[in-house]
Amino acid sequence: KLPAMKMLLSLIALLSAALLANAAPPTCYSRVLSLSKEITESFKELQTSKAEDPCVETLPRLYLDIHNYCVLAKLRDFVAYPRCERVLEVSELKEKARSLYTIMISYCRRDLVFLTDDCSALENPVLPPIDPS
Repeated sequence: KLPAMKMLLSLIALLSAALLANAAPPTCYSRVLSLSKEITESFKELQTSKAEDPCVETLPRLYLDIHNYCVLAKLRDFVAYPRCERVLEVSELKEKARSLYTIMISYCRRDLVFLTDDCSALENPVLPPIDPS
């Protein structure tokens, strides 16, 4: 009876450890990375949708690479863009961009490493090929 109880307790401890590992809070880096991807995807969707306002076509490009130092200027420019305030999706996108900027310069400042400062890479990104499937 005793070995079976030890085995059961070991299994419970192992499963508890696995659950705790999955419940770990996100790191600054993972939060910044996921938010930048979310913003980039939302911007692509906004650009490809049938926008109700022509100002959407005039928005600054918003491809984000958090490893590029120029991303900070890109976020500032996008948030400060004076047009399209009346388009809800643009206002929401600007708010996310403002949040990302704040996280990067305040909370994660010491955790981030910029690998480049190539501003043109954020204007004309090299995108992966489109999967036809």
